[in-house]
Order: sequence, then structure tokens, then C-alpha cells
Amino acid sequence: MSATETTYKTSLINNRRYLGNKYKLLSFITGVVNDECADIETVADIFAGTGAVSSAFVDKALITNDLMYSNYICNFAWFGAESYDQQKIIDYVVRYNAKTNCGENYMTRNFADTYFSKKDCAKIGYIREDIERNYKKGNLNNRERAILITSLLYAMDKIAVTCGHYDAYRKGAKFEGSLELYVPLAEVNNNPKNQCFNEDANNLVKRIEADLVYIDPPYNSRQYCDSYHLLENVARWEKPEVFGVAKKMDRNGMKSKYCTIGATKAFETLINDIKAKYILLSYNNMAEKGNCRSNAKISDDDIMRILSQKGTVKVFEESYKAFTTGKSDISENAERLFLCICFNEE
Repeated sequence: MSATETTYKTSLINNRRYLGNKYKLLSFITGVVNDECADIETVADIFAGTGAVSSAFVDKALITNDLMYSNYICNFAWFGAESYDQQKIIDYVVRYNAKTNCGENYMTRNFADTYFSKKDCAKIGYIREDIERNYKKGNLNNRERAILITSLLYAMDKIAVTCGHYDAYRKGAKFEGSLELYVPLAEVNNNPKNQCFNEDANNLVKRIEADLVYIDPPYNSRQYCDSYHLLENVARWEKPEVFGVAKKMDRNGMKSKYCTIGATKAFETLINDIKAKYILLSYNNMAEKGNCRSNAKISDDDIMRILSQKGTVKVFEESYKAFTTGKSDISENAERLFLCICFNEE
């Protein structure tokens, strides 16, 4: 790394803002698993989000899944079974950071001076197009492509003129930072049994088995695809038409039923179909505390009823301050872990 050693910065998995991120709760989660669960070799994180919880179980065979492609691609970057050339990633990042005069593209035409300056939009569009071009030429393997896209998404997140999500941009705010990619410090050789998926968790659990299945579904009516549509757009790079003040694309295929009135039914079906020794559910106690959009979609009574049909249930609780969109003032916010020790599961 001699010549380029001082010309780039590095990033870790937790260097990203995300609603409901469990990074600060990892010691709580791993403590419960270590104390209560025996012989864990495979962990499935089926609502993985940014992969924070998966990162605590890298000594196991990991199955990650998320409905959003932008989360899937980041999880594949961090946990994918394919190996990659670290120096190649460094060279791309250094070249991208040095690039100026990127010209007009999909990003400048649709997002100039909204969440990002026109100059940064030009650079984002150029980089994303170049990643795809080199991938199609065979210059990048799947994991290298994922790592570069992840680097771009993290860089966008650092400078976006938002409150950490993309429901709206701050009109009239100054564009203070400029786009700078970091080199993600992803393991070159992960567990060869690791698998990463991008699908509905209810469909996935019919096909997988794990010793421990960790579940962290959306709690309320806020759809993640609404909050992170721009990162999803850049990750997919299908260049769709965008509309409205927030410049959102069509997101109908990305909606989670766990944000709707059908959440309880979906949860019951999910639990019934899981094949595991242990199920660990994160679900906090917001119930009726925030505004109506913040209220939990699945009641504690339903959680206990459904899990108790599957096995013996223990509940653990830890209070913490959640990352919110800035509008909610919720006191006594507690994260609960519901551990289900499943009946007769091998």
C-alpha cells in the first residue's frame, strides 16, 4: 500500500446513519445470546438493515437478508463469501476521489442542489456509472462491485443535506462537505458458508435453516424505502423517473408488510415457518408513546402468543436513546429482546 497509503481514509460498518440501527445495543444482544443459547454455528439476520447485528457474529456462518437492495449490497460487501482484491479497491477509491469535471448525468438532471450540490451529484453519477461499466467488462467481481457501491453510499450519507434520511432535503442549507469515498475495511476472506439475500423475509425462511434466527422487523408505519429511496436509487442504478419535492421513485415493490395493519399476521406466518433452535426478536416498547406513525404495529400480547406457540419465551430489556428523525421526543425508550427456545427443533 506504499504509494497510496496516505491518500485515502477507511470506514467501518457502523459509519452510517440509519433508523433503528442496533450498533449501540450489540453488547446487550450478544450478552443474551452468550448466556442463553448453546451450540450456535449459524446465525440468520433476516431483517439485517445495515448489518450491525450481523457484524457481532462474524465468527459464525452468517445468513443476511434485507428487502432493500441498498442494504443487501452493503451486507454483501461486508459479509459476502467471495474474496476480493483490497489494493484494487484502494486504487479505484483514490482515482474516484481525484476525479473532477464529471459532466452531466442522471444525478445532475434529477438531484442537483437538493440533497447534494450539483458538483457532488455529477461525481456520484460518474462514479456509479463507472462501477457498473467496469463490472460489466469483468474488471470487478461481484464483491468488489458491492464494496465500491457501499463506499459511495457511505460517502453520500456523510454529506447529504438531511436529518439522516431522505424524506426531505433541507431547503436553503449550505452544502458544506464534498463527496469523499473511504475504503471499507471489509474482511477479504469471510466464512465461505456465508449467504446474503435480497428478498421478503417471509419467503426466505421457508428455504433456510439456522441455529439462531435474529428478527428486527420495522416497528411502525414508517417504510424504510421512503426514508432511503435515494440510496436505493443509486444502489440499483436503474435510473427511474423521480417525482415530488423529495424526488422519490416508484417504491411499490419495496414496501414492507410489517409497517402495515397486516404486520401481526405476517409475523405469525414468519414464526411458524422458521426452522431454528432459537429465535431472537428485537421489538421496542414504543407502543403508544410517539405520534401515531411511531406506534408499534404488533402488540406485546400478540408477540407472546405467537412465540409461545413456537417454544419457551424469555424477555430481556435495556433502555437506550434511539436514533429518530428528530420529531419524536420519546422517554423511557426500551429495547426488548424476546428469546424463543424452539420446541423440538434440531
